[in-house]
Amino acid sequence: MSEQKIRNHAAVQRVTAVLAAAGLDERVVVLPDTARTAEDAAAGLAVPVGAIVKSLVFVAAGAPVLVLASGDHRVDVDVVAQSVGATLERAEANYVRDVTGMSIGGVAPIGHLTVLPVYVDEHLGDFAVVWAAAGHPHAVWPTNLAELLQLTGGRSIAVHA
Repeated sequence: MSEQKIRNHAAVQRVTAVLAAAGLDERVVVLPDTARTAEDAAAGLAVPVGAIVKSLVFVAAGAPVLVLASGDHRVDVDVVAQSVGATLERAEANYVRDVTGMSIGGVAPIGHLTVLPVYVDEHLGDFAVVWAAAGHPHAVWPTNLAELLQLTGGRSIAVHA
């Protein structure tokens, strides 16, 4: 797929629009190889896996919840459930696509079709720059914990014990 086709992808356009509205134009980077996993993204960007933002959708009390986790953390659903105030279940791929407008492997922290409550791994603050998906498995953008919290309206939490 060409870089222009990726940049014109509907989900990438929504992410780009949110960034532009925040004064963060020209942030999306298109990678030649897929960034579907944190490991793939880290290799493609030559950064530690922990500097990759994993966007994970869960279902809590029948509603979608987005957890932004560091690439080197496995989300402990019991720990996150304490912050959310409800039991968490991993969302199915079709549900993720329906609520975000993005496929797993390219889900961005912003630009969703549905407004989601967002919980952000506090460990992301250990990195000056972190990289998040931009709505497509080949598209990412640089950010940091403070900016993620501002853009998503999210809450910083521990995602594992």
